[in-house]
Amino acid sequence: MQFDAIDKVIKNAIGVMETSKYQMFEICESARSEWETLSKELHQVKDEVSRTIDQVDKLEVEYKRSRLRLTEVSRDFHRFKEEDIRVAYEAATQMQLQLIMAREKEHHLRARRDELQKRIRGVEKTVERAEALIGQMNVVHEYLSGDLNQVTRILETAKNRQLIGLKIILAQEEERKRISREIHDGPAQAMANMVLRSEIAELMIDRKEYSNLKEELSDLKGAVRHGLEEVRKIIFNLRPMALDDLGLMPTLRKYVQDFEDRNKIHTRFEVVGVEARLPSAMEVAVFRLVQESLANVLKHSKATHAGIEITYQISMVKIVVKDNGVGFALDKLEAMIARGNSHFGIMGMRERVELLGGRMDIESEPGAGAKLTMIIPISMEQREE
Repeated sequence: MQFDAIDKVIKNAIGVMETSKYQMFEICESARSEWETLSKELHQVKDEVSRTIDQVDKLEVEYKRSRLRLTEVSRDFHRFKEEDIRVAYEAATQMQLQLIMAREKEHHLRARRDELQKRIRGVEKTVERAEALIGQMNVVHEYLSGDLNQVTRILETAKNRQLIGLKIILAQEEERKRISREIHDGPAQAMANMVLRSEIAELMIDRKEYSNLKEELSDLKGAVRHGLEEVRKIIFNLRPMALDDLGLMPTLRKYVQDFEDRNKIHTRFEVVGVEARLPSAMEVAVFRLVQESLANVLKHSKATHAGIEITYQISMVKIVVKDNGVGFALDKLEAMIARGNSHFGIMGMRERVELLGGRMDIESEPGAGAKLTMIIPISMEQREE
């Protein structure tokens, strides 16, 4: 095989990927900008629709009154003059015209609202597709951008190594996308709100409206605290610092306790065997598996009780997570996994365990809760580390 030619093809592919990735990024950012503009307009239109509906209701009441007045003066020629009838008629006609115009405005605003909602849904789909394509391009780009001197060896190795590499890169991209969304939806929004509130406080100072300034500053302080909590949550999800300082078991005990307090799900945590420090990467992996398991319990099981048991043995660590939730049919779950529809949940956990050389077993049936058993092998070299 002409590996120089292969290298050239790969380099050309990388160049095309770079260009396409930035073009797709621009499309994604343009769609986000359009989404924000449409959302603002939709909010304004909804407010206008609400005001117009109130106006129509008031005009209908006033129009009925004007009609009654016209009927009254038209029937009683003895009490009312011709001028009174003319005035009543003109008032009723004017009120009818205003009502027709208000109804027409309401109809137009409703149509515009529906159109904006439809366009926003379309833009959201465009953003999702663009993000998915960018993620796929990043996976391929990073894989192709590896050490090109190793192309010969890569071509001669088993396909499973390539698949493992792609899975790792894909997991990294998915994690980056998750972190990006957390920052966008959390701290970024909180900081934007802080800027707005600080501008309001400045305006109050300029206008010398000191009576409401203290309340506004208190709200601003609350927003800062909330933003700080969001940042700390993201930092913890990236890597709990307690893992390095205290070890796996104390970190898990604290996490499980926080999970129980936050979500009101009674959670039992038990350790069997002699606790021992594991390699750093393995401790992070075990923590993530427990974290994802409890996240699935919270999202899908509707459970009131959950149990986590970690067993230390010489050659392996066993993690068992049980709940008393609604359960599920295993055949349907396996079908979803085969189609790739389980996203970050069971499929991601299974892949993480398999990358560590272990296995994961699932026991569940509808109405009988669920039990996940994950076994991760430990070699002597890892224990010595």
